[in-house]
Amino acid sequence: MPEKKVTSLVWFRNNLRVIDNLSLKKSVENSDKVIGYINIDPNIIKSTSYGFKKTEKFRIKFLLESISDLKKQLDRINISLVVKNEDLKSSINSVISKYKIDNIYIQKEWTRDELLEEENIPSNVNLIKDFDQFLFSPSDVSGVYENIPRGFSNFRKKCEKLLSIDDIVPSPKPLSKTNLINEEYSIPSLSELGYEEFEVHKDSAFKFLGGETHGIDRVNEYFFESKNLSKYKLTRNGLLGKDYSSKISSWLANGSLSVKYVYSQIKNYENTVEKNDSTYWLFFELIWRDFFKYVSMQHREKFFSSDGIYGSDKEWSQDINLLNSWINGETDDPFINANMKELSLTGFMSNRGRQNVANYLTKELKIDWRIGAEYFESLLIDYDVHSNYGNWLYNAGIGNDSMPFRKFNPKLQSERYDPKKMYEQTWLNG
Repeated sequence: MPEKKVTSLVWFRNNLRVIDNLSLKKSVENSDKVIGYINIDPNIIKSTSYGFKKTEKFRIKFLLESISDLKKQLDRINISLVVKNEDLKSSINSVISKYKIDNIYIQKEWTRDELLEEENIPSNVNLIKDFDQFLFSPSDVSGVYENIPRGFSNFRKKCEKLLSIDDIVPSPKPLSKTNLINEEYSIPSLSELGYEEFEVHKDSAFKFLGGETHGIDRVNEYFFESKNLSKYKLTRNGLLGKDYSSKISSWLANGSLSVKYVYSQIKNYENTVEKNDSTYWLFFELIWRDFFKYVSMQHREKFFSSDGIYGSDKEWSQDINLLNSWINGETDDPFINANMKELSLTGFMSNRGRQNVANYLTKELKIDWRIGAEYFESLLIDYDVHSNYGNWLYNAGIGNDSMPFRKFNPKLQSERYDPKKMYEQTWLNG
């Protein structure tokens, strides 16, 4: 009897790329036929427990652009992408049945929603999971730490001293055209998903398109064309315009770019252009990203609990009037209001702004931090569950801040970072 041919599905979730994609690499190496698959959950438009849409239009637009680009990249290597927008269980089981899938390759996740998704895969299909979202691999980190330390500095110093970062995996070479399936799957539009079509705000600091191609373009522009990377540490607390920071977090969040790819380009820049405090600082920020992933992996449900990781019983307010004043940019503080207006109109906010509005909500208004985190989850284009919740815990004083009672003064912050009030004028008078 002839040997059975192996057909594999690469299920794209937070790894929407072909460069440095371990699931894609392994599926191509170990299969006779490879098909890509993505399902856009219809529940994204539904309201959460606090009344926000699970995902607002800004991130959905970026996601659809990312899927469209992924489809083009897969077409170039003769891999078809099945795009569905239906209940996951019926979606994935129909694909498994239709294409006689033997193996499913996915990026390994550990948070609740992703684990629940995996329960829809029937037991007769091999599920092959790989961690593919870290700078420092989990197997290496577990050799250094049994428990991730509370403080970031300890984690960073040990990882930098003791661990190395793997090289990126190149895109697979094109397969035979016989690998393509006969069906052509279209990508839904915003309106087909139940969202309003919209134009990006004229003053938005984030006017980029989603997808690996555009992420690589942004890295090239910010690093090698403008040399802005050389002054990143000096400008990273900016508030207006596209170049005060790298803006690559959105592509990292949905995996259009891998963190190791960005690191490889930092090293390339340091070797060919310049190595200074700014080039190191972007690497430093990437380690923070790893750190929050490891913290969430270690603490699991505490990462999402009212008391957080290191908090004690705390009475959080859920005062709807105070909350709405924050959401609508109608508090007593113009700097807070400007940041909240920017977020609601663009789906983006600077790192400086995020720290201030989170600190203000939790320490000035004393509103339950989880409501703020869920609002950010809804709005932010670059929403990443680990960085978002990790930063909210940090700013609420129940996470990894070594000074948990730290409280920002928005008036002083505004004087320091917006001395001419150009930022406030842009968003409060626009």
